[in-house]
Amino acid sequence: MPTLPRATPESVGLSSDALKRVDLAIHKLIDDGTLAGAVTLVGRHGKVVHESAMGAKNLEAGEPLAMDTIFRIFSMTKPVTAVAMMILYDEGLWRPEDPIAKHLPEFADVKVFAGLAADGTPILEAPDHAPTLGELLTHTAGLSYGFDPTGPVDALYLRAQVWGSSGLAEMMTRLAGLPLAYQPGSKWLYSIAMDVQGAIIEKLTGQSLPEFMQARIFGPLGMVDTGFSLPEAKLTRLAVLYRRSKSRGLSEMERPPLMSDPTRVPRVPSGGGGLVSTATDYARFAQMLLNGGELDDVRIIQASSAKLMMTNHLSEALVSAGYGIGAQQIRPGFGHGYNGAVFYDPAAAGIPVGPGTYQWDGAAGTWFWVDPANQIFYVGMIQLMDPNGGPPTQAMTQRLIAEAIL
Repeated sequence: MPTLPRATPESVGLSSDALKRVDLAIHKLIDDGTLAGAVTLVGRHGKVVHESAMGAKNLEAGEPLAMDTIFRIFSMTKPVTAVAMMILYDEGLWRPEDPIAKHLPEFADVKVFAGLAADGTPILEAPDHAPTLGELLTHTAGLSYGFDPTGPVDALYLRAQVWGSSGLAEMMTRLAGLPLAYQPGSKWLYSIAMDVQGAIIEKLTGQSLPEFMQARIFGPLGMVDTGFSLPEAKLTRLAVLYRRSKSRGLSEMERPPLMSDPTRVPRVPSGGGGLVSTATDYARFAQMLLNGGELDDVRIIQASSAKLMMTNHLSEALVSAGYGIGAQQIRPGFGHGYNGAVFYDPAAAGIPVGPGTYQWDGAAGTWFWVDPANQIFYVGMIQLMDPNGGPPTQAMTQRLIAEAIL
C-alpha cells in the first residue's frame, strides 16, 4: 500500500504536545457517547506527522477502529468529482462559461420555477441565461437536491423519481424535464450538481464514473481502498454507521443511504456522495491538492487547475446572503470554489487557517481541509449520521491545529 513519508511534528514546525490535545478533544466526544470513534491524520510539508485511531469500528462487537478502516465519506466525494472535472478541463473538453446544454443537450429548454398557480401547477419562466458549468461547480446553477418533500421543486424531483433512475443518463433526462429552483447565478443552493457533473464526465469520456475515477485518480494516486463499492474481502474493514438521537444515543443504521449494499456498484454512481475511502487514501488525495495537482511525480491536474478549483467563485452579494449547508455556512471570508468551500479571508470568517484553505465534509461526519499557505492537511473520519448536525469537529480541530504551529 503506498504511504506518504513520515516525520516528527517538530521537524515540520508543529508541536507534538499540541497535536495530542487535538486527539484529547476528539476523545472527549467518544467518551461522552457523541461519537463511536474517529480516525485522524495530519500532514505538513508533504509528510504525515500525526495519526490516530480512537474508539470503536463496531460498538456492539467491541471492535476498535484502525488506520485502514474504510468509511462512507458521502459528500467528501464532491472534491474528488471536481478533480475529475479538472482533468477534462486540462484536456480542453469544457470551460466554466459553457452552458450545461452544450454537454447535456436535454437541458437546452430548461425553465425556472416561479411559484404555484391557484390549481397547484408550477408557474414557469425562461431563465435569464442558460445555466453554466461554472455555476454547476459552485451550486449556483438553479438545481436543488430533491430530498425535501415540503419544497415545491423538490416535490417535483421526488414525483419524477430522479433518484430512482437506472443510470446517470436517465437521471439527466428526468432532471432536465423539471424546472430550475431559481434563476441561475442568483442564489447558492446545495444541490444535485455534482451528480450532473458525473453525467458530463461519462458523456465526455465514454467511461462510467467509477471507471474514470479509478483509471485517472485512484489508481495513479495509489488510493487502494477508495471507490463506489467494496470487494467482499474488504467488508470486514467497513465501519459500522451510527445514528444518534437524544433519547437513544448511538444506534446502528440498518440501511445506510446511497450504499445499502456496499459490494455492488450502484446503478447511479453519485459524484455528490457515493464513495468509500480511508483516512490514509484521502490523505494522498489531500496531499495531491496541496502539491498543486501532483503526487509522487504523477500529475493528476495542472497546478493552475488546482488553484482554480480552490479559489472562491462567489460574488460578495452571494457570500453575504446567508447561504450554506450544515457546518459549511457561507459568509464574508468563506466562499465556495469548485465542489468545496474556500477561506479567502480567514480572519473575516473567524477561523485561524491560511488564506486559500479548501475544505468539505460528509453526511456521516467525515471532514478534511487543505491549507496551502501553511502546507497542512487534516483528514478526520467518523461514522455518525446525526439529524442535529453533529459536533463541530472541523472548526474545533482547525482552531487546535492552529495552536500546534510553532
